Amino acid sequence: MDYKNAGVDIEAGYKSVELMKQHIAKTMRPEVLGGIGGFSGAFSMNSFKDMEEPTLVSGTDGVGTKLKLAFIMDKHDTVGIDCVAMCVNDIACAGGEPLFFLDYIACGKNYPEKIAEIVKGVAEGCSQSSAALIGGETAEMPGFYPVDEYDLAGFAVGVVDKKDLIRGENLNTGDVLIGMASSGVHSNGFSLVRKVFEMTKESLDTYYDELGTTLGEALIAPTKIYVKALKSIKDAGVKIHACSHITGGGFYENVPRMLKEGTRAVIEKDSYPVLPIFKLLAKTGDIEEKMMYNTYNMGLGMVLAVDPADVDKTMEAIKAAGETPYVVGRIEAGEKGVTLC
Repeated sequence: MDYKNAGVDIEAGYKSVELMKQHIAKTMRPEVLGGIGGFSGAFSMNSFKDMEEPTLVSGTDGVGTKLKLAFIMDKHDTVGIDCVAMCVNDIACAGGEPLFFLDYIACGKNYPEKIAEIVKGVAEGCSQSSAALIGGETAEMPGFYPVDEYDLAGFAVGVVDKKDLIRGENLNTGDVLIGMASSGVHSNGFSLVRKVFEMTKESLDTYYDELGTTLGEALIAPTKIYVKALKSIKDAGVKIHACSHITGGGFYENVPRMLKEGTRAVIEKDSYPVLPIFKLLAKTGDIEEKMMYNTYNMGLGMVLAVDPADVDKTMEAIKAAGETPYVVGRIEAGEKGVTLC
């Protein structure tokens, strides 16, 4: 008896590392010290030592049951983008610059080519957010996961000068709310998605005219990464007063998190286009509108508040970063919360 007979292939682990190195190399930053394969990742603090009060911000998350689609579709090169996005978007909406990322893949059986595809997506997400992929772990766990399934999670660290933290303290009544378009469902609410749509290859391969693509392609579209757009706004000289990443819990849970006491967000539902995938989801599943807005991003992945005088400058900065902005509402005095009208 040996470890391989018990279900853990050490040689496959070595091959996975070799295959993923080419993708990891594309994410390197000058601050990264050492190569891949050590017991830890090292990152120099020289790049932000001149900040008045450098403050670390961190985020951790996984992809959730969206992975079930990847298994059925046998498509593994984009879920890594989702994993990175869920972490770095949280850092960015606090005003932080993502510095580095680490991933964790747990699988029933280590198929090196599949692991490399997953890490390829992670590396792409890191490239989109200018974060270095400095380490990770692939755990082969036979008997715990089915041989053709895996879980994926990650952890990111960023930095911001304390004076530039976005905490909602500068929020004022009359501030304008700007939303940035999402790519679709992103990485939240897939337990409900999987109840509404049949999770078979045939179902996911079905083409829908209203989607302009297959159901699977629409659902597995990777989460938008808004790091560059938020940096573009900052570089334009705009002070973001508050910011919310619209993830699990939709508008009703996430928008209030960016508000201070005595302020209320008012969002106009017809101020931007709701993506077709959400309309199809609501219709097919007979899901009431409030539940949709309480579960999904409905087409807006990030919402931020700025001074009315900065609206045009903010819109142009977002467009310059390749994202699509909409003026979606305003901040009013009132009980802390959100009104959708």
